[in-house]
Amino acid sequence: MDRNNDINLSQAVIEARSLGRQVELSGNAQPLTILEGVSFAVGAGESVAIVGASGSGKSTLLGLLAGLDVPSSGEVLIDGRSLFALDEDGRAALRGERIGFVFQSFQLLPALTALENVMLPLELAGASSAEQQARQWLGRVGLAGRTGHYPRQLSGGEQQRVALARAFAPHPSLLLADEPTGNLDAATGASIIDLLFALNREHGTTLLLVTHDEALAARCGRQLRMHAGRLGEAVAA
Repeated sequence: MDRNNDINLSQAVIEARSLGRQVELSGNAQPLTILEGVSFAVGAGESVAIVGASGSGKSTLLGLLAGLDVPSSGEVLIDGRSLFALDEDGRAALRGERIGFVFQSFQLLPALTALENVMLPLELAGASSAEQQARQWLGRVGLAGRTGHYPRQLSGGEQQRVALARAFAPHPSLLLADEPTGNLDAATGASIIDLLFALNREHGTTLLLVTHDEALAARCGRQLRMHAGRLGEAVAA
């Protein structure tokens, strides 16, 4: 029995219900099933790792949970709101209000400085003190002296620190991280993960982390294992 049954679904920060994703192939070929029947819920303040080999459907699942892709079947609820009952603009607004992202490839805007990258989600949210808050966050991740640098002038570890500051700055209720150390060496990756979990504890954010790294997954409170597009038993760390 998995721990989904222990979560009060009315208090779940995010819930997947029978999510499926198929891709139509050319000709008369049968559709390719990437995800099938994925259901789980994550409660407030939990840290959950989605673990599986390359090609198991982890990143596809994360894209659906964020509303960046549309499922073939099933639904996603964020704070009790049906994500796919909203149009594309509505999903974007919900992401801006509730979700922070950390990507393997950092996804910083190259034409913006570190400060401007962190300011961007704050400005989109209408924060009146976006620059002040962004400076505070860059200081928190150890980059107070790099505010005017562009991504190309930063190391991979520094870029991911900027990405962490950007993700946490709007105070999201949910943080989605996709292989956050995938482009970093072991020592740099370890320091980034230490920082990620420290920030998560400080702010009580719900963390959903996609990784193939078993040691990283073990730092989460629960693990959900993907295999060939299906979800296995939830494992408490």
